[in-house]
Parts: sequence; C-alpha cells; structure tokens
Amino acid sequence: MSTFSVRGAGPGDIDAWAGLRHQLWPELAFDGHREEIAEALSQSNSVVAFLCFNVLGRAVGLAEASVRSDYVNGCETSPVAFLEGIVVEPTSRRHGVAGLLVSAVCDWARGLGLSELASDASLENTVSHAMHAALGFEETERVVYFRMPL
Repeated sequence: MSTFSVRGAGPGDIDAWAGLRHQLWPELAFDGHREEIAEALSQSNSVVAFLCFNVLGRAVGLAEASVRSDYVNGCETSPVAFLEGIVVEPTSRRHGVAGLLVSAVCDWARGLGLSELASDASLENTVSHAMHAALGFEETERVVYFRMPL
C-alpha cells in the first residue's frame, strides 16, 4: 500500500495548491497564486493540477499541466500536454511522489487523445534535469534566449 495518494486539485484545495505553487514560483505573492488558480479552475478543459497527499492528508506535491497548441520545442505532434510545474516538499522527495504526479498528468493527457508530454527547466536547474530523466523524459534541446532593446 502506498503512503501517498494523488487526486485532481479543485476549489477546496486552493490554500494547499497556492502554498505548493509558492514554493515553485516564490516571486509571485500568495494572493497572485490564488488568482492564477481561480483562472486555471475556469479552464478545466485545457489546464489541470494534481495534488499528492501523505497518509496524514497533507498536500506534499503538486503538478500543473496544460494543453499547448503552439510549437513546443522537441515535440513531433501538436497539441501536446505540457508539464508547467512540479514541486515536491523536500521531506517527501525520493519517495515516488513526482512519479505519481507525472503518471496522473500522463493519464489526463491520454484521456484527451494527446500522445506527448513536454516540460522544461532552466539550464542551471540540474536537480530538475535529473528528476525529469528519472521519470522517463528525454532531453531534446537546450536554448538560450536573447534580446536587444530598440
């Protein structure tokens, strides 16, 4: 029996969802996360979030995904499912939580008839690179973006 369970996040999960989101994207204020969650809940056909709970019922992991119809680097099809973000609390890492979350995202994407799941991570985030590789993702390319003020 697993010590963790995963389910789709809903309106009753906003505080736990926002708290985990804030760990992933700390530059956004907590209220900003709540606003983005409300927007995500209104787009239930193209955006999804899954929460992973420990045996005490505490949310310890989050995965958010969307359907992207624009070109996604390294993909062969369109639209694709895109793992927008995934976070696992440090005390729950290396216990299969990320795998459970990604599996839920894959099931959701297959249910929509999609055949690819894409994701990204910043070049310096080697912990994320290792997690993606351990979960079966393959690296497709590395990109550096440039800009020039006019």
